[in-house]
Amino acid sequence: MKKRFFWIFVSVLCLTWAGCKKTSYEYVFQNPALSFEERAADLVSRLTLDEKIEQMLNKTPAIERLGIPEYDWWNECLHGIGRTEYKVTVFPQAIGMAAGWDANAIKLMGDYTAEEGRAIYNTAQAKGDYRIYHGLTYWTPNINIFRDPRWGRGQETYGEDPFLTATLARNFVSGLQGNDPHYLKAAGCAKHYAVHSGPEFNRHEFDIQVSNYDLWDTYLPAFKELAANHVAGFMCAYNAFEGQPCCGSDKLMIQILREDWGYNGYVTSDCGAIEDFYRNHKTHPDAPTAAADAVIHGTDVDCGREAYMGLKQAVADGLITEKQIDASLIRLFTTRLKLGMFDPAEKVPYSKIDSTALERPAHKDLSLKMAQQSMVLLKNDGTLPIQKSSLKKVAVIGPNVNDPEVQLGNYNGFPTRIITPLDGIKEELGDNVEIYTDAVIGYFGDTPKSFASTIEKVKDADVIIYVGGISPRIEGEEMDVNIKGFYRGDRTSILLPQVQTDLMKALKKTGKPVVFVMMTGSAIATPWESDNVNAILNAWYGGEFAGKAIADILFGNYNPSGRLPVTFYANDSDLPDFQDYDMSNRTYKYFKGKALYPFGYGLSYTNFTYAWDNQPKAQYTHTANIECTVKVTNAGKTNGDEVAQVYIKYPADAGYPLKELRYFERKTIAQGQTDEVKISIPVPQLVKWSEADGKMVVPHGTYTIFVGGNSADEAVSATFEIK
Repeated sequence: MKKRFFWIFVSVLCLTWAGCKKTSYEYVFQNPALSFEERAADLVSRLTLDEKIEQMLNKTPAIERLGIPEYDWWNECLHGIGRTEYKVTVFPQAIGMAAGWDANAIKLMGDYTAEEGRAIYNTAQAKGDYRIYHGLTYWTPNINIFRDPRWGRGQETYGEDPFLTATLARNFVSGLQGNDPHYLKAAGCAKHYAVHSGPEFNRHEFDIQVSNYDLWDTYLPAFKELAANHVAGFMCAYNAFEGQPCCGSDKLMIQILREDWGYNGYVTSDCGAIEDFYRNHKTHPDAPTAAADAVIHGTDVDCGREAYMGLKQAVADGLITEKQIDASLIRLFTTRLKLGMFDPAEKVPYSKIDSTALERPAHKDLSLKMAQQSMVLLKNDGTLPIQKSSLKKVAVIGPNVNDPEVQLGNYNGFPTRIITPLDGIKEELGDNVEIYTDAVIGYFGDTPKSFASTIEKVKDADVIIYVGGISPRIEGEEMDVNIKGFYRGDRTSILLPQVQTDLMKALKKTGKPVVFVMMTGSAIATPWESDNVNAILNAWYGGEFAGKAIADILFGNYNPSGRLPVTFYANDSDLPDFQDYDMSNRTYKYFKGKALYPFGYGLSYTNFTYAWDNQPKAQYTHTANIECTVKVTNAGKTNGDEVAQVYIKYPADAGYPLKELRYFERKTIAQGQTDEVKISIPVPQLVKWSEADGKMVVPHGTYTIFVGGNSADEAVSATFEIK
């Protein structure tokens, strides 16, 4: 018996002592008891130069002699798992989720998305299916700042504000990557680093120049937040920055990302970005020089193939050493090891997730909830909610009334069922109400001479619901679109296409209530509609349950609670030149004109009032927290959600924001009830770039704090001083 216990003791000791462990595995990198970095270094040491180079492409071949399967780094999960043949839960487009201002919901969405991603990965691995869009490295979220509403890819972002973007992105990545102390559930990727937000047509050669102030105040805060919170990857952008391609930028890639922020995760190029070095930016003569420079700057994956295949020649020419290449390989294999890709299934807690996780009821429930939260009621003269009891006939018309794929946005997957606005309204009204429906027009085009036929068919309706706006088929990434108001996926005008305004003018003449449901990925200027139609509901691209969420709001099943994550301007003349990245007169922080609808705005079927409970102190030091409490009362007759927003105005200085979001909280408050919002803002967060100091500092002087329901609401305010 003693001998038996002795050998049990020796076996346990061997499992915890590296010297014994090495005898248990054919290769050191296979040993789960070692650190990920040790294992990655061992694996890389066993590769030939050719094998190393092939492992730096997004589509990597297998290394059969080491038992390493092929892998494709490229996958997407912008608002649910994207671009896969599996049926998945599709949440509202990113800009719509941002309009929910619900950090907890977006964290849960990240968790559910990773669960469905693991289900697909595990299923695909069992089949030996290693194709693109089946891996665990997701090139999401897009945290570029939506600085200009003409940018077609702004729909993929969380809006125009760095603080809101950083908060939502941090929560999404936290949910996506999971809470296991050892393994990642999935790997997020902060993109596109950095100073990147259109135009699409010249992104491959555009050289962007911005001030240090704008760089640190607008373009970097969200990236810094994700670097600090250990996002697994970064993606460097197509454009150049201060004369160097972003993927080869001394300032962005070396000084800031690796040195200042100490980031040690992997970096991938945007797809084809390294080829841009010599084809479009013309900063490098050929693939070997471009590839060497990108790797030296810390770009570990070439999404593409041509450029990094020049690395072998670069080594032969002395442009880069194999040791420098090894640094990239170690980061890449460390990421794959953190995902548990080379470990026994029983050790990886996520390996048991199977296809039953796809479209789980809880996931679909959250998709509906986020769709409801996302929708922003911009105008309402009392027409909404529509009272069903008196309805006999409803007209539901417009180009987006029954087009399922429009509401899926872009970078999307496909669910089993998509509920369109027509579906949702039909299900809500049942068979007792006549519904007349017709697209009538497209998104744009020449105005017909007469809408007489349509008017004749809708003039006896009790209410006319017009579902229009635009579409991800005409706004998006580098598209082959060149029509009036749109170019290459961007917009040349922010106005609603004229043919839609003309139709609503004709509908208005019927004397019937007209409700405009607007689908879009960005801010649309609606000056006539805002003055003339009875109600406007901005529905974004609301995901698979957009139609049900729209119906729930129109008929009062859900009290609208979405808030704008971008400024809605009134006219094209409000906007500076699209290619000017200076933030002067852009976004609510610097725009000095009058917005059509301000950042943070959104109506409810009830109303909320604010009052101080505990005001801020008169003075704070540079290391203190600004703490105060506001009471929010639902003064209406309907339960509802309010998004309390806290803005800071800096000491008088021409370069500082007019005001700046620094705290927000979504609250569900029953009618007649009051709730508290406890505000805490660390003073060190109030840093601004100082050219004199050459760094970020907290400005001295008198500040103002505003608390209310949107950026223009100064319901309660107070001043304090920072010395």
